[in-house]
Amino acid sequence: MYVSRVADEQVILEPGPDQTAVRTALWRAIHVQVDAPPPVLVDEVGLQLADPEPGWRARPDMDPGFTSGFRASIVARARFIEDLVAAEIDAGAGQYVLLGAGLDTFVQRRPEFSGRLRVFEVDQPGPQAWKRQRLIDAGYGIPDWLRLVPVDFEAGASWWDLLTEAGFSPAAPAVAVSTGVSMYLTKEANAATLRQLAALAPGSTVAMTFMLPMELLDERDRPGMAMAQNGARASGTPFISFFTPEEMLQLASEAGFKDVRHVSGTTLNDRYFAGRGDGLRVSTGEDFLVANT
Repeated sequence: MYVSRVADEQVILEPGPDQTAVRTALWRAIHVQVDAPPPVLVDEVGLQLADPEPGWRARPDMDPGFTSGFRASIVARARFIEDLVAAEIDAGAGQYVLLGAGLDTFVQRRPEFSGRLRVFEVDQPGPQAWKRQRLIDAGYGIPDWLRLVPVDFEAGASWWDLLTEAGFSPAAPAVAVSTGVSMYLTKEANAATLRQLAALAPGSTVAMTFMLPMELLDERDRPGMAMAQNGARASGTPFISFFTPEEMLQLASEAGFKDVRHVSGTTLNDRYFAGRGDGLRVSTGEDFLVANT
């Protein structure tokens, strides 16, 4: 179990998945099942772990047409990260850190990296305990090259300290990734995270997604983004931080990174969806910061 505090009361909750993580895992699976081949990313392991209720594809948030832009964005960012990680491994990085790992399935799908990489998944204790059990129940287990690092952020725990206690070496190059997290944090918390990541060993790479202000989105994507923001607010997890690309690059530079660059949704479209017959495209709204120490 894990503990969550509401006002002055202590509430004991059963471990369970983060529903946003479940939704993105299901979208990755729908991409394989519904969208025209070839898939940009093949990932149905997340579906197996999520084990949704029968008829899950009939849920409104799974509608193949309405959610196509969001689905493409989730698939594109996962593929971009995997391509980046593979390139950094070839360049000598032997550590991969996922901040807010959710239902990431890199370890289960890419066993060819097991002898060259150690993966550290950082997440809240409850969802991570649930994922650990699901991996065991599904027959994947917890291999030696995967380290699950539970961090109670609400209690003020230091993810950096717990990461090093789990075997992470601050002196060795690493790839660190944070996707779908920055919008839930204050700008000050995002700046603090970047300062900590900028302390990674020389030769390390950081990739972080960030949400664009509404006025920078394509007109056709604004209604869907407004619905997503309203849904997040109603769920008690509102989006509170938005950055222009220039603001994010400046934040990373001020944090101490040597090189910083912006990767837009348009870039991901050109890289992964050009020439598709089904018209699948990444919706605007979420871009990448890529920074090097």
